[in-house]
Amino acid sequence: MGVLSGILDLLFPPKCVFCRKILHKASDGICDGCRDGLPYAKGSQITQTGNFFDVCVSPLLYEGDVRKSILRFKFKGAASYADCYGKLLAACIREHLSGKYDLISWVPLSAKRAKDRGYDQAMLLALAAALELDDVAVETLTKTQHIKAQSTIQDREQRRANVSGVYELVDRELVQGKRVLLIDDIITTGATLSECARTLLSGGAESVVCATLARA
Repeated sequence: MGVLSGILDLLFPPKCVFCRKILHKASDGICDGCRDGLPYAKGSQITQTGNFFDVCVSPLLYEGDVRKSILRFKFKGAASYADCYGKLLAACIREHLSGKYDLISWVPLSAKRAKDRGYDQAMLLALAAALELDDVAVETLTKTQHIKAQSTIQDREQRRANVSGVYELVDRELVQGKRVLLIDDIITTGATLSECARTLLSGGAESVVCATLARA
């Protein structure tokens, strides 16, 4: 496997998930320049509150190369980015949410969008982050309706209305009395996370905290 891996690296050299520069030495997917220069969330930027969830933490700001990278992850088949993202997100969760959750889950895509995309990016992100945290991520919600993408809607109230009632619990007993950590890729207005949290709480969850890779 070592020889094969070396050949593959020569033919398809690993690149930084953010700036796409070739990585010339072993790394976790980030070049030294990006490791030092990414738009990290700092201070009060790291946390924000919303309806139905206690807090959402994010290690990065959704701008520059971070935005371009996440768009590749979501729409250009760059599913392998999840491993690198998971490490960044896990570090943020470990620092800010340790002891505040019992169960890790994610914001699901509709069946149609997941089929069109080939994967559910929030699920991959949650699985990768959970692995870094020596935990597992489990499916708690399903998206029952295929709706207009939130990214195409600017108005806060319209975003809230767009996701109203579109999520359902997979298994009520799974979340009963549990403190749930809900993972997604980006938080903008918080409408999607709020609706997912509302669904979880109505199903008996004790509380919901959230984590996203980046915040707009």
